[in-house]
Amino acid sequence: MIHNKASLLLLSTIFAKSVVGVFWNMTGYTYCHDPVVYEEDGKYYGFCTGDGIQVIKSEDGGKKWEFAGQIFDSPLKEWDDAVPPHQGSMDVWAPDIEYYNGRVWLYYSLSTFNSGTSAIFLASAESVGTGSWRNDGLILKSAADDFNAIDPNLVIDKEGNPWLAWGSHWRGLKIARVDPETMQLTGDFTTIARRSSYENPIEAPSIIYNKEHDYYYLFVSIDYCCVGVDSTYKMVVSRSKKITGPYLDKEGNPIIDTKNAGTIFDTGNDRYVAVGHQDVDQKIIARHGYDAEDNGASHLLINDLKFDKDGWPTY
Repeated sequence: MIHNKASLLLLSTIFAKSVVGVFWNMTGYTYCHDPVVYEEDGKYYGFCTGDGIQVIKSEDGGKKWEFAGQIFDSPLKEWDDAVPPHQGSMDVWAPDIEYYNGRVWLYYSLSTFNSGTSAIFLASAESVGTGSWRNDGLILKSAADDFNAIDPNLVIDKEGNPWLAWGSHWRGLKIARVDPETMQLTGDFTTIARRSSYENPIEAPSIIYNKEHDYYYLFVSIDYCCVGVDSTYKMVVSRSKKITGPYLDKEGNPIIDTKNAGTIFDTGNDRYVAVGHQDVDQKIIARHGYDAEDNGASHLLINDLKFDKDGWPTY
């Protein structure tokens, strides 16, 4: 999600019309896949899939961006122990960041393409600016015949309790309570979204609670990413009165075991293709899109998040 201590709004990207609105204007280094964004002390940080978790930052209120290095300089031994196919790789997927209970928590995942052998790990720091990250270890791992432990999303419910949502493809998307002291999973896993067959992928849960409308909103990405402009990614949304669901689309369809459930939120445009792996806050929504004018490279895209009269998100 796009986070800071006060859930402030954030950055932007190259002007271009989306299906509904206009993306924020942003210059500099905007390359990012699976983005999550965080504001701290007037600076904005973007965390992206890539070697050691790629970092970009802006020091002028989110206008001009630059590459700012990576979180990990070398692979951790426990990465290879948890995900043997990942041996020696620095490729880290889908970071998620949230400030909670006095620390910044960075969940991230390790996997290989077309494999359910995956794991979610955790790092934390007193602040992003210090650059001093503590390894908090393994959170969850999955086997090839089970749910897929990638795409974590730390969610704080309306009572202030932490939860973690995650998942992709195999057996859908899950959510579970998080112990507020250890930040490890506790309690049962609940399936919150699942499509009717493996040929219809669903992944990247991002959940927010909106106090005005008293709903939890579940944003997910469906279909296929990661092949540039040939990708078919798109974003859908559903909502529920409970963080564990059931989540329903605008037509009242559950987002479990149906091929097309979920109300389409964004499909991209002629330039930015196959948008997805969204990061959502109360006022801003970020995602990546493959730029048809830049050889299909993945760029960060941002819009203001709004709600219509019926309490459904738009932009």
